[in-house]
Amino acid sequence: MEKNPIKSRPPDSSRRKWSTFEVIGILLVFLSLALLLFAPNSLSQLFDTMIKEVKPIVVDTFLTSEVGIAIIVSVIVGRILERFGFTDGLIRLFVPIMKWFKINPSVIIPSVYNILGDINAAGKIAGPILVKANATKAEQKISVATMIQSPQSFATFVLGLIALAAFGINAFPLVILSIFVPIILVPWLLSKTIYRDTQKVELEALPRFTPKTRILDTIFSSAKEGVELLFLTIIPAVAVVFFFIGMFKFIGIWAPIEAGMASVLTFLSIEPSTGIVSVLAAPTLAVAQLAELASNIPPSLIVGSFVLANSGLPLSVIFGQVPVTWAQSSGLNEKEVLEAAIVGMIIRIITACLLGYFLTPLLVV
Repeated sequence: MEKNPIKSRPPDSSRRKWSTFEVIGILLVFLSLALLLFAPNSLSQLFDTMIKEVKPIVVDTFLTSEVGIAIIVSVIVGRILERFGFTDGLIRLFVPIMKWFKINPSVIIPSVYNILGDINAAGKIAGPILVKANATKAEQKISVATMIQSPQSFATFVLGLIALAAFGINAFPLVILSIFVPIILVPWLLSKTIYRDTQKVELEALPRFTPKTRILDTIFSSAKEGVELLFLTIIPAVAVVFFFIGMFKFIGIWAPIEAGMASVLTFLSIEPSTGIVSVLAAPTLAVAQLAELASNIPPSLIVGSFVLANSGLPLSVIFGQVPVTWAQSSGLNEKEVLEAAIVGMIIRIITACLLGYFLTPLLVV
């Protein structure tokens, strides 16, 4: 029996023309050959630099430390709270306020789950809730931006209180103004400015959000969900961000970028060394270091650093984990989520600056 003849592809006349990426590809080929000829160790040094940036975060932070376990546990805790009516309780509590603002009350759910657990778990749990509540795309964006105002772990919040006490700063009004007020104020502000497609929702129009799965099924499926979130979403996103940081270090442009960040943070009334740790590594580590700083640090910088740390940082979360997680679980795509997260981060930086400059004189004991 004869084999079927292979059909030849019809010629494409446009193929003769050089595309932009073909030009870039040729340049990369010649650049690689030149590096192998004149600087044979440069490519290995590039890979070594990038690996040294990615490895401490992926392996030491997420795989072998408590951070990775905390993410899995936070998903379990969040799902158990959801199963026992926590979400429906929140809706009951915030319906009157959000009804007055003409905003779907489900927008505050990610912020509360964020404080209690983890920013990635908050998106995984709250994204489907927003869709189920028929929140508009604008309201889902408001939800992301508001979530960025909350500390992404309870440990960050507690360690921050210890740092404030070490510098004699009254924590109560700062916590109220920097963590709890934004949950109400930011949705109202964004609904009047950037994201106006909001709607008043009656309690009767909302479904019940408490799932009816069996308790044991909830526990074991949430543990599996937490592991998938860690290994399939968070670690890849973190690896990409620190891959580029390693590349920038090899090129030699990272040091001036870091120095520029320190200057900007100081101008914004944020202690620079811990502020950079919050932005690039981990807010929990930043507030732990905050309590160990010299006592002659101006209190305004401590206040600003506390507010910044109690947010959706570091940047690997803003640019990697949050867009990926929310694109999978909500009605937004990655670009829309990223834009909303950046809006939320800008608001948070402004909040840190204002509270650092104007509230500090009233807080120092």
